[in-house]
Amino acid sequence: MMSTSAHQLTIPDDVGSSQAKLVYLALFVTEEPTLSQLQRQLGLSKLTLLPILRSLIANEYVQRTEDGYVCQ
Repeated sequence: MMSTSAHQLTIPDDVGSSQAKLVYLALFVTEEPTLSQLQRQLGLSKLTLLPILRSLIANEYVQRTEDGYVCQ
């Protein structure tokens, strides 16, 4: 759950696909979700999520943590 602090969402311009934007948004508003939580929340398969997450990590927009994923 997102706090009411000064967090403001800006999706990076090179996050192109609508699914990648959806994953980025879910990571922004959900506190450190796991792959399984993202699957349930977004209704996307692991085969869809994993390449998106890898791309977001490679572009340094997302970080893999011990417990899940977070926006950087």
